[in-house]
Amino acid sequence: MATQWTQQELIEARGDLGGAQLMLMWELVKAPVVVPLVKLGMYVCLTMSLMLFMERLYMGVVIILVKLFMKKPEKRYNFEPIQDDIELGSSHFPFVLIQIPMFNEKEVYKISIGAACRLSWPADRLVIQVLDDSTDPVIKDMVEVECQRWASKGINIRYQIRENRVGYKAGALKEGLKRSYVKDCEFVAIFDADFRPEPDFLHRSIPFLVHNPDIALVQARWRFVNSDECLMTRMQEMSLDYHFTVEQEVGSSTHAFFGFNGTAGIWRIAAINEAGGWKDRTTVEDMDLAVRASLRGWKFVYLGDLQVRSELPSTFKAFRFQQHRWSCGPANLFRKMAMEIIKNKRVKFWKKVYVIYSFFLVRKIVAHMVTFFFYCVVLPLTILIPEIEVPIWGSVYIPSIITILNSVGTPRSIHLLFYWILFENVMSLHRTKATLIGLLEAGRVNEWVVTEKLGDACKNKNNVKDKQPTNTTTTTTTTKAAAVKKPRSKLIERMNFLEMGFGVFLFVSGCVDFMHGKYSYYIYLFLQSITFFIVGFGYVGTILP
Repeated sequence: MATQWTQQELIEARGDLGGAQLMLMWELVKAPVVVPLVKLGMYVCLTMSLMLFMERLYMGVVIILVKLFMKKPEKRYNFEPIQDDIELGSSHFPFVLIQIPMFNEKEVYKISIGAACRLSWPADRLVIQVLDDSTDPVIKDMVEVECQRWASKGINIRYQIRENRVGYKAGALKEGLKRSYVKDCEFVAIFDADFRPEPDFLHRSIPFLVHNPDIALVQARWRFVNSDECLMTRMQEMSLDYHFTVEQEVGSSTHAFFGFNGTAGIWRIAAINEAGGWKDRTTVEDMDLAVRASLRGWKFVYLGDLQVRSELPSTFKAFRFQQHRWSCGPANLFRKMAMEIIKNKRVKFWKKVYVIYSFFLVRKIVAHMVTFFFYCVVLPLTILIPEIEVPIWGSVYIPSIITILNSVGTPRSIHLLFYWILFENVMSLHRTKATLIGLLEAGRVNEWVVTEKLGDACKNKNNVKDKQPTNTTTTTTTTKAAAVKKPRSKLIERMNFLEMGFGVFLFVSGCVDFMHGKYSYYIYLFLQSITFFIVGFGYVGTILP
């Protein structure tokens, strides 16, 4: 018994010695290595935070001046509606091409095709081109039949397919412009498969291009038909409304430049050709074309009053893939075009500054990185390392002002502002990762996953489920078996372990701050860790049955 007791004491002594050695090693490394590195990270993040603050402040001041003093686009540019003329007929209307790129769009293909076919424009001056890259033969047949249905009504609609998906969307748009029946078209309007323009879309946009030969692009605003579907779609609406209400408006009003949104816009085909056409070198072919056209002196007009309804991704998986593409692509494009922009001699110096610093550096790179590194990494680390103290202006005041400025786009959702902050911090993890991939041209830099659109799929599936028979023993047994097995696989499928890891890190930091902190950061840290756990377990967005 005495020998056994001695062994236990020996094990405990070794454990204490091991713990003491780890603590000693930590103390030896902390002062000369860890503290300076975290301090450097803090100063870099504070600098980026100031950059973002000044950008948001500048945008806020400019948008107020634009709304108060600047004339509407119809007054700033030559604008005269194109009226019907009995003598001339439709000959004074320009030829317009409508391109609808799609890929396995089973739930929404009828929406965009139907909306395009209902556009108010002379039928003999309009060509509708459905660019179907679908890989599912059943869906391809469905889309083709829909095109034939509209063609039988006298609509000039063409169904186009390719042998491969080279270049993805950019490749499809490029191929579409090569068709012989397009040669007479002066302008091309582009709508993704879930977009539904109003019948007067062309009458409100084409005159800007007809009467202003230096304008290459007219961009409409997006509106969302499913913004109230779930909390995640409300969060997306808040971010995108700021983009359209402020960023696009300011760019259009000050420099006649902004990023083409890839859909709900109409281009002058001559400008596309002069800029070098569609290129598939990044996953943001729309922004690529816009920057190249702008460097050749073309102007863009944003029409906030011209709105096109569309659908937001409502599943987290679809949203995450979309955000990867939207974050990785601009960073990669910046890497490829920075020197070309600097060396360009056709645009003014201040426009170069705006494109490089404001459009690319601050909005596409700094905004993602400071959100993630400062609020999800550096701030929690400073709690674990009490030798470092983050100034209160950097951790509270500036972020609060930036958040308030961001809320102007969607006043109806201002009560959700706090939830929006927490969700955006989680998404900054994916955006930062994608931004770094784009800057370094690593791994998934050219990954293109088409954003899944549900349309009424979820609603229809629920209706079908409600109508299914439940009175037979076989059906009941099968349903019960599925109920036991399916959720388990679905839960594992939905789980995101990276988010769960950061949730644990923030929770531990919150516990330390609760016991030893001075500024009550634990309130934020606990709430942020809960948000990471919610996303980590996949309980965000629409969960498909």
